[in-house]
Amino acid sequence: MALQMIRVVIIGSGNVATSLAHTLATRCELVQIYSRHIDHARILADAVGCPQVTDDLHYLVADADAYIIAVRDDIIADVVASVPDNGALWVHTSGSKGIGLFEGHRVRYGVLWPMQSFSREMVVTLDDVHFFAEANNASAMEELLSLGHLLSPHITQADSERRRRLHVASVFCCNFANHLWTLADEVLAQDGLPFEAMMPLIRSTVDKLDRLSPAESQTGPAMRHDRQVIDSHLALLDGDKREIYDLITRSIMNRNPLENDA
Repeated sequence: MALQMIRVVIIGSGNVATSLAHTLATRCELVQIYSRHIDHARILADAVGCPQVTDDLHYLVADADAYIIAVRDDIIADVVASVPDNGALWVHTSGSKGIGLFEGHRVRYGVLWPMQSFSREMVVTLDDVHFFAEANNASAMEELLSLGHLLSPHITQADSERRRRLHVASVFCCNFANHLWTLADEVLAQDGLPFEAMMPLIRSTVDKLDRLSPAESQTGPAMRHDRQVIDSHLALLDGDKREIYDLITRSIMNRNPLENDA
């Protein structure tokens, strides 16, 4: 049977847990928040109106319907091993860790990964976020989908291998893109120029993706094979900025050869 007005415990108080808590507190009964740092748990619980907090996994509420583990990837296994199974649905939220972390420790379990960048300081509205779900059996999947739809209408079933590929793609789209903006900020700062000037360009580049594929929207000197401009840019750069510029330029050129070069 699908879960109705479910009782949920969130294990974690960081980036992902913060946005999950803010949404779940309005759509289910959020009964407890755990954090290794009790002050962090209290701050989040107070913000969302959750009645209980703990910094001891042995004092988790025992009768919740679902337990969402939203902690660093490297401590998920420790959390699972530290708490005995109580027959509830147990879920982790990692894109890079497999469902096998629960095997032998839980009867009903799954993964519900939100493909989004989170920070504790900025609560993300989850209705537009795509979640990717995997469960150990059909019954657990039914409950997991019910839980997921409390967070977002965009729930896709994806096993651990598909999630790993999605996670790689998300690193390119988000983490690497953000690092390139960091490098651009450093280039601008050398002449006291504001990164704010880049914002209309960034927004228009992203907005184009509503109409065009990334490949179709590619522009710039590498796309044109404009060696004069490319060389002038490389002359301004050194260290890893020069290497990254050169590597990405060659990647764009290799994917988009000029007709007379083909």
